[in-house]
Amino acid sequence: MKKVLVTGATGFLGKYVVEELSQYGYQVKAFGRNKTIGQGLENSFVTFYQGDLTEEKEIEEACKGMDYVVHAEALSTVWGDWEDFYKTNVLGTKYVLEACKKEKIKRLVYVSSPSIYAAAKDQLNIKEDEAPKENYLNNYIRSKLISEQLFKDYLDVPSIILRPRGLFGIGDTSILPRVLKLSQKIGIPLIKDGRQLMDMTCVENVALAIRLSLETSRANNGKVYNITNGEPREFKSLIEETLKGLDYPIKYRKIPSSLLFITASALELIYKFLKLKGEPALTRYTYYLLRYSQTLDIHKAEKELGYRPKISISEGIEKYVKNYREH
Repeated sequence: MKKVLVTGATGFLGKYVVEELSQYGYQVKAFGRNKTIGQGLENSFVTFYQGDLTEEKEIEEACKGMDYVVHAEALSTVWGDWEDFYKTNVLGTKYVLEACKKEKIKRLVYVSSPSIYAAAKDQLNIKEDEAPKENYLNNYIRSKLISEQLFKDYLDVPSIILRPRGLFGIGDTSILPRVLKLSQKIGIPLIKDGRQLMDMTCVENVALAIRLSLETSRANNGKVYNITNGEPREFKSLIEETLKGLDYPIKYRKIPSSLLFITASALELIYKFLKLKGEPALTRYTYYLLRYSQTLDIHKAEKELGYRPKISISEGIEKYVKNYREH
């Protein structure tokens, strides 16, 4: 039986990865910090290993006896101190690479982020090789770029890098909850009449892409793949489909893009220099998401991984809405 370690197993994506792999006969070691959630994942195919990504010895121990590793754990937020991102996302990834090298892991799948493409312009059908070498928009993006660059020093570790875009689904604590909160409080910020194109990905499809990355014989040695649902949609269309399903009133707040950018920049400066806790209500990265179109080209994943989304955007929204209303 194929044995796989999944880091970040107690997080939003991690739980779906554990379920996907265990359903296909993998013996999964679920690595994470949350003991309660971790123990809830356990069954005849899944064991829980409580550990911290920033502790090198714990990563080494967890990798022992594994055939494969899925590295899905990260500090993922739009705001925070560089030291925290460096310790978790950069050093943590280095520890995983070192352990994989030592244990001669057959394949490592690293979950990176397409946020590294973020720029002050519309970008359609971005290909994997169009990523910038540097991007200082926020510390999360910076840490992900540096983490990807680490793989060049470990060419002897068979690896694949995925950049899944805009994950959502049941259990999401980021995208849809924030949209719902905005809708209830002040209304959805609307720029360009909400016609900017966005790529989203059902979390189940990302878990599928990860399993395919373990099984493909056509990709190795740091190859990178964009992952989306392959259904670019207008921002306003996505918002309205979700809110209508929830029977929420649809309230927009039209704001000049220049004012929104000035506000985001000012808030970041205030938080930075006053060292305020939490994150600004609006950041430049969030502004970029609201202002510019961004879609990814997934032909490479389709061709080399055999990736075909199994759940459509509308099906994903329907599942999320049904669960939200029931709870």
